[in-house]
Amino acid sequence: MAVIDSGFVQHVSAVCSHSSTPHGKIMTEKLWLNSYPAGIPEYADIDAYQSVVEIFEESIAKFRDKVAFVSMGAEITYGELDTYSQALTNWIHSTGKFQRGDRIAVMMPNLLQYPIAVLGILRAGLVVVNTNPLYTSRELSHQLKDSGAKGIIIIENFATTLEEIIPEVKPEVIITTRVGDMLGFPKSLMVNTVIKYVKKMVPAFSLPGSISLKDVLTQGSSQTIAPAQSLGHEDIAFLQYTGGTTGVAKGAMLTHGNMVANMQQAYEWLKPAKINEGEEIIITALPLYHIFALTANCLVFSKMGSKNILILNPRDMKGFVKELSKYKFTAFTGVNTLFNGLLNTPGFDKLDFSKLKTTLGGGMAVQESVANEWKQVTGSPLVEAYGLTETSPAACINPITMSDFNGAIGLPISSTEACVKDENGNQLPIGERGELCIRGPQVMKGYWQREEATAEVIDNDQWLHTGDIAVMDDQGYFTIVDRLKDMILVSGFNVYPNEIETVVAAHPDVLEVGCIGVPDDHSGEIVKIYVVAKNKSLTKEVLSDYCREKLTGYKRPKLIAFVDDLPKSNVGKILRRELRDLDSATS
Repeated sequence: MAVIDSGFVQHVSAVCSHSSTPHGKIMTEKLWLNSYPAGIPEYADIDAYQSVVEIFEESIAKFRDKVAFVSMGAEITYGELDTYSQALTNWIHSTGKFQRGDRIAVMMPNLLQYPIAVLGILRAGLVVVNTNPLYTSRELSHQLKDSGAKGIIIIENFATTLEEIIPEVKPEVIITTRVGDMLGFPKSLMVNTVIKYVKKMVPAFSLPGSISLKDVLTQGSSQTIAPAQSLGHEDIAFLQYTGGTTGVAKGAMLTHGNMVANMQQAYEWLKPAKINEGEEIIITALPLYHIFALTANCLVFSKMGSKNILILNPRDMKGFVKELSKYKFTAFTGVNTLFNGLLNTPGFDKLDFSKLKTTLGGGMAVQESVANEWKQVTGSPLVEAYGLTETSPAACINPITMSDFNGAIGLPISSTEACVKDENGNQLPIGERGELCIRGPQVMKGYWQREEATAEVIDNDQWLHTGDIAVMDDQGYFTIVDRLKDMILVSGFNVYPNEIETVVAAHPDVLEVGCIGVPDDHSGEIVKIYVVAKNKSLTKEVLSDYCREKLTGYKRPKLIAFVDDLPKSNVGKILRRELRDLDSATS
């Protein structure tokens, strides 16, 4: 499926220009434009740049001596980002193993190595495959095989996961790195020594033929500068994996055009916050391999020459607050659970929030109680946004200038259209519930090597069907009211029941399994499974241990219930809706 080009929005002037229906009046204009803050354009200039690399290189030229990223107290400037990433690009070219469009996986947490790896890969004309470092060997094997990644840059802490599947995936290039590698001597030596020998967080591994990132950068720095690739909007920049209803994670093809568009759209939306280029300090606690932090923090704020504070372990809330105390940060992104955790951590309310301009919440619904307390403590409103991996991700955002929480996901951003449709694809009037559909230049090219799956979510008119049930009010604000799909949203991460059911059903003592999401005050939802045991001696503890081996943390069932049978349709399909009703009745 062809990527939606930048010009299509110019000839679709009405979002829902359909005739009247019995349901009521169909809107014939983009009502949300009337609610835009002053200065926000209807269309973002998405043709200003041809690639993500071009935007980075502009920032490098403008802010060369400014600090770009900070991790564990160590800094790299935009100029150093240029030097290191170019060295990686040089090395990639020198191997002779990669052709334009080949894929390299990046598997690491928020470290200085991450932006270096991403820019180096993109500069080489290759595609970044973002990979969760907590993946199990099963999950990693699927992603590497599905993407056809020729190489991987991986943090040593999780190298044993890769070692387990080397015979299956056989990457041509393996680059390893350690947590402290970019922290400078002697700190790098101290950190790496403590992590490996004191905390014992690096299990012994064997990856024959691998090379360290430090050696790669050293070798690449002495090589002839690789010629810049001529990249355009149609070239894929990222394969961003997201769960699938078939239980198989799919790679959303996000092109340079998609990413440039979303960067430009977000940039325009942030302008009313009185952004000072080269002076902003943004806190990055969400993992950079997640589309929210990738686009908003790593890309958009780099375009503005910001200082990006990378938080390695935000789960250590006390340590997180201590790190925050070192900076007069101006911007903050996160999910509801992160904000709630900070608000309940001693010392957070004593921080200096005098420079905080923008707090953006996404990934999962922001709770009103959390938003209200955030504003009370920080003096800054928590602005809710909405997006998907498939939309790069921003689609709707509340005005940055809003003063109070409104419960809505916001307005379609510049160059973006939204509407709600019924099950037959008819657009519905204001106030009626239907599936939220998005159309814009940030919508993915499609799913990697999955044309049928792409056709299921992007219709002939280029509307992306989100699977979320929404309503639009007469001011153009959209509100999510339900979910059409069975997807479970755990702290901003998608979990698909079919994947969990497939894994659990493979246990020899399980006859049948049904999976649902249930509400949780901390993470929004948690995974619950209903199990029909083949062997009645099967226990919750045994099943939990099994899931711990097969599934990364946020996917693991937190609740397990044994039942005699599962509700099914007349063709034998497990009825998850009835499982949800059963859970509600018994809770």
